Amino acid sequence: MPSAFGHAVAALAIAKASPRVAFTVRTALLGVLCAVVPDADVVAFSLDIPYEHVLGHRGITHSFAFAAVLAWMVGFSYPVAQRSFGLWLVFFLATASHPLLDMCTSGGLGCALFAPFHNARYFFPWRPIAVSPIEASAFFGEWGLRVLKSEALWIGLPSLAVVLVSTWLKTRRKVH
Repeated sequence: MPSAFGHAVAALAIAKASPRVAFTVRTALLGVLCAVVPDADVVAFSLDIPYEHVLGHRGITHSFAFAAVLAWMVGFSYPVAQRSFGLWLVFFLATASHPLLDMCTSGGLGCALFAPFHNARYFFPWRPIAVSPIEASAFFGEWGLRVLKSEALWIGLPSLAVVLVSTWLKTRRKVH
């Protein structure tokens, strides 16, 4: 899995690129929260839930169904007048970016994108992102540095490109 930093960068780019949702501190922070929440499933290891179980790591919390429900729940933190499909979509994409990025690593068993309906685990055929250690203490050292370099290249640069292009498009729309 990418680190929480990598997931946060992707979520911030998604929030910033949204054409219909204002980029606010609140929306940015909630997007980041959505992007990192799926890894709360690591608690399954301490509960002796097998990795491959639907409740195991990269199980249901790494599914599109979970992303849809979490986005809907987070949207309820906004006043009714501010809720919109665009806001839901930002939170859905921020959450869904998590398993999609995880599928670009070589660690684990893949992600159960279609849980609870189907528990098959998926990876992308090309997996360039270095897998981050689960234990925070293991992150501070050579392994963590290797992960951050990999994320800068494979998450940071594409996220920057998304932000720059979306900003340019928004500016063009205002001019015309």
